Amino acid sequence: MSNLVIQCGTLVLPKETLRNVNVHVRDGVVTQITSDVTPPSGTTVVDAREYTVVPGFVDIHVHGALDHDTMDATPLALETMSVFFASHGVTSFLPTTMTAPRADIDAALLNIKSMMVAGTTGAQILGAHIEGPYLNVKQCGAQFPDLIRPADRDEYRSWFDTGIARLITIAPEIAANANMIDDALLAQVAIAIGHSDADHATAQRCFMRGVTQATHTFNGMRGLHHREPGTAGAILANDNVVAQLIADNVHVHPAVMNIIYKCKTADKLALITDAMEAVGLGDGMYKLGPQDITVHNGEARTRSGSLAGSTLTLDTAVRNIIAATGCSLNDAVTMSSLTPATSIKLGDRKGNLKPGYDADMTVLDEALYVQKTIVGGRIVYER
Repeated sequence: MSNLVIQCGTLVLPKETLRNVNVHVRDGVVTQITSDVTPPSGTTVVDAREYTVVPGFVDIHVHGALDHDTMDATPLALETMSVFFASHGVTSFLPTTMTAPRADIDAALLNIKSMMVAGTTGAQILGAHIEGPYLNVKQCGAQFPDLIRPADRDEYRSWFDTGIARLITIAPEIAANANMIDDALLAQVAIAIGHSDADHATAQRCFMRGVTQATHTFNGMRGLHHREPGTAGAILANDNVVAQLIADNVHVHPAVMNIIYKCKTADKLALITDAMEAVGLGDGMYKLGPQDITVHNGEARTRSGSLAGSTLTLDTAVRNIIAATGCSLNDAVTMSSLTPATSIKLGDRKGNLKPGYDADMTVLDEALYVQKTIVGGRIVYER
């Protein structure tokens, strides 16, 4: 669609709510938002006057869906994930790798790069999130401990050289991992602290060096204690750090979700799913890397009982964060769209709707269930 108008009954943006407006799109980009009742002739019209339109959701930490995983390193895996995520309001995402041998991560990144060029029919791939292998074994969670290793410059520079790495999760308290921070910043790769056993002081020093994000806050990290605030306490206390949150009511209790929201505010809280291949399929036996995963009552766990990603979708995360915090839909949109986009340096064209931004939109009903998903001015999902 070269010319498109979305008629919005309600348009909810991060900082404002507009009623009865039209979003004008040309060649996949928003050109203007007007109160004109009648769209210009010659345009394709999407009638969303009975619904709420919001900026499309951006998931910066997601591993898989429908029995497919980023580490499968196949076009089918990413295409399947793309279509499934779009059905839950996601318009763009970072396929996320995990701790694995170098050859497997290389293959996954090459596949992501190839699919970015080829394009997907659902949610758009924005690049890669490299989660591991530069983690701390003490906080490995579902990451396979035998494959965790210190950062190797030749290895990670080859990943950065692909040009698609947007985010990397490391345990920066390990000296070799901390040494890669400058290289990541030069390559324009955002750095998240995660699967980390850093104490409060060490974490704060890493934030001063350029770590700007926290991977699945409270999970896979040294927790908060009143005499040693730990990694989690450092994240909550630092106004410059974006905290990722798996808002599934399993990884973090709703009351603690509310605490995180109050500490970070919507501008520094990014909803993620950390979804693994079981999402969309229900309970059963699955794989996460070399490990067997059991999903029971929607909870994915390793044989030892550790949580292993989630079966969460981002639209559910939006409903959950509102229920847990009482926040406005504007703040929920900020946390699901603009903050994650900004955290990977794409907040100038993703996560909001205004002239010059990509025409990525999610259409919600009164109960906040997805009715349509629009990516670059193209309807990719319709209920």
